[in-house]
Amino acid sequence: VSPFLEVIILDRTYSISSPSPLDNIISPARHPLATFFHLFFRVSAIVTYLLCDWFSKSFVACFVTILLLLSFDFWSVKNVTGRLLVGLRWWNQIDEDGKSHWVFEAKKVSTSIAASTEVEARIFWLGLIICPVIWTVFFFSTLFSLKLKWLALVIAGISLQAANLYGYIHCKLGGKKSISKVTSRFLSQQMFQRERQEEIQGMDVLKDMEIHNH
Repeated sequence: VSPFLEVIILDRTYSISSPSPLDNIISPARHPLATFFHLFFRVSAIVTYLLCDWFSKSFVACFVTILLLLSFDFWSVKNVTGRLLVGLRWWNQIDEDGKSHWVFEAKKVSTSIAASTEVEARIFWLGLIICPVIWTVFFFSTLFSLKLKWLALVIAGISLQAANLYGYIHCKLGGKKSISKVTSRFLSQQMFQRERQEEIQGMDVLKDMEIHNH
């Protein structure tokens, strides 16, 4: 770790009034506009990348359009949608001594508020995870098809969207747990559940055999 780099974790609690059950039924999404733009720019960049040859023969026009969409997506996700949809925010600041600080902020909300924003949170994380995976697929397809002129754009797409993904994972984990530890814990839980299911299925088979024998 660089001696000039410091990570700051902010854990803030905000007092937010709890909505009524009727509000949750009428308006399941508390921030529909933010939810829309969370997906709009990144999906538009992917669609434009796939179909730009049909709409324009100019490589420069396609390149600039997609890069602008990726830039708008990076800014909106980093500064707006993360804060509104999941209560997370990250940024970098430089103090008076010239030291760079990465700040990861997480907002605590009540259980009722968390339940009302569950749909938004799912949309946020799905969009945040799936789109970088798609750009990674584009990276390998660009290499294998030898369309090297698109390589810089694809790398930019991976970098911008992976940066937001990395930052928000740090916010979610509180900067205290490494991603590898969380991944290993998740895999161990999955293996335990699978073994448990196999044991239950084996017990059911034995019971069926005993019933048939009687």
